Amino acid sequence: MPLPPAPSKRAALLAPEAYSLKSSDDDFKDLPAPAPAPTARQADTSPRTTPARSGANGKRKDSGKGTAKPVVAPAPIPDQVVRAPEPAAVPAPAPILTPVLAKTPQPAPARRGRSAASVSTGPTRLFVLDTNVLLHDPMSLFRFEEHDIFLPMIVLEELDGHKKGMTEVARNGRQTSRTLDALAAQTGGDMAKGLKLSATGHLAARGTLFFQTEPLHDELPASLPQGKADNQILGVVHALRDKFPQREVILVSKDINMRVKARALGLAAEDYENDKTLDDGELLYSGALALPQDFWTRQSKTIESWQSGSHTFYRVSGPAVTQFHINQFVYFEAPGEPSLYARVTEIRDKTAVLKTLKDYTHLKNAIWGVTSRNREQNFALNLLMDPEIDFVTLAGTAGTGKTLMALASGLTQVLDDRRYTEIIMTRATVSVGEDIGFLPGTEEEKMGPWMGALDDNLEFLAKGDAGGAGEWGRAATNELIRSRIKVKSMNFMRGRTFMNKYVIIDEAQNLTPKQMKTLITRAGPGTKIICMGNLAQIDTPYLTEGSSGLTFAVDRFKGWPHGGHITLARGERSRLADFASEVL
Repeated sequence: MPLPPAPSKRAALLAPEAYSLKSSDDDFKDLPAPAPAPTARQADTSPRTTPARSGANGKRKDSGKGTAKPVVAPAPIPDQVVRAPEPAAVPAPAPILTPVLAKTPQPAPARRGRSAASVSTGPTRLFVLDTNVLLHDPMSLFRFEEHDIFLPMIVLEELDGHKKGMTEVARNGRQTSRTLDALAAQTGGDMAKGLKLSATGHLAARGTLFFQTEPLHDELPASLPQGKADNQILGVVHALRDKFPQREVILVSKDINMRVKARALGLAAEDYENDKTLDDGELLYSGALALPQDFWTRQSKTIESWQSGSHTFYRVSGPAVTQFHINQFVYFEAPGEPSLYARVTEIRDKTAVLKTLKDYTHLKNAIWGVTSRNREQNFALNLLMDPEIDFVTLAGTAGTGKTLMALASGLTQVLDDRRYTEIIMTRATVSVGEDIGFLPGTEEEKMGPWMGALDDNLEFLAKGDAGGAGEWGRAATNELIRSRIKVKSMNFMRGRTFMNKYVIIDEAQNLTPKQMKTLITRAGPGTKIICMGNLAQIDTPYLTEGSSGLTFAVDRFKGWPHGGHITLARGERSRLADFASEVL
């Protein structure tokens, strides 16, 4: 049935103070009751002065029959039945307020920050951070979304002990201290009640940061030394679990032994995994995709093709397009049918454009005497020789030809095509075994022992290029090559800008994501960067396949129009090296 029209003079029954919509019950106890209407329905419609109780959702609700909200006017009565008298002492409010009352407003729910004394019973959890998490990632405080964070006092003590020095750990400790200081200095912040993590601009962090402001009594086994910092943190986690049994309290630590001890004591413990790009190395983007056997059958009615120079283009559609990425290689191989090797150059809605590749397996397309020996090497050379590709990542096991192809492509584009002015090569100086100590000489001489792979490949390339030129010819070729190759240390890359350079970053699997960002952002106009590495041979402590800088770069640049990646699958060094890669 249609609602009756709102009375034109109903607003005159309320005092001006009644228009202030507040959520506190105390704000309504002093308001005068509306003037009663002379009708028999008064018992059912007149509001009571007793404040209604607050529901679980923060909105007010009626407590029983005959109970009404203090702010809301009684149910409207048509003017034909009865008209309420106008009190002469109360002036009529402004007309703009009349439609507000006609919408029957509800008191706004109070918004209170969560505190350690009154935690919510919702799905949010309370994470206790270990010191090594803050030293590993200073931004870890803002990585837990809507969940809350608790920092024991011993964690602040350990942070203070790691702030001195020029190491990465010391820098992270100082940055964490500055972040905590900014959070503690927020307007209206109270450390006893918790600090909003979003106060410094990190809107994704919707939780609250709690500091340990009072002693927490724990009951750990007497066999655990009480003076050790790890055991004190475990005691705090145990005490918080007992203090807030309705809430899930979880310890987050990068220390494996710490997590084992916590689980032995019946406490929940997790590793900090926000720094991991992938949970499983098998999920890494390979850069190549095999087309299904019925691909051309589904494309028989919708395929378009055209010729441009030496390349053929195909416009395809179908369910396989949803798996494509820009600059991803696709191939079709079937017995008795012509093979297709192409690269995705355009994706629009449900269609994609494929561009056929240049065949570097043929001797006429050899690069400094180097030809590709398998499908993935052909894909890699197409990326390395394309001037429109600014960033190339190559991953693969030992002996797949990463360094040789990168050097051959660089020498061709520097010495023959004059596309770049010189080759700059660097690598992470992480030794396999113990360090042999300081190395003498200049920067390039110090990097010499680390560049054995460069020397080996240059010897092969120079021998093939000089041909039968004799000893003097080979010496001249080596001198020319050496003059165009610069070996630089990563430690002095900050602030540099490479213009029209061909930069090779070898052993990139040993770089952290921060170091990878530092190197890639050195690129100036006309510079091409090649990152190479074997994720199965990571020598840097605390780095895994999921957190390596090479994995980070491959995942972030996936689908960029000027970047490409390929995973080299088959080794071409020797049968001994291939067998060792498989069985060892």
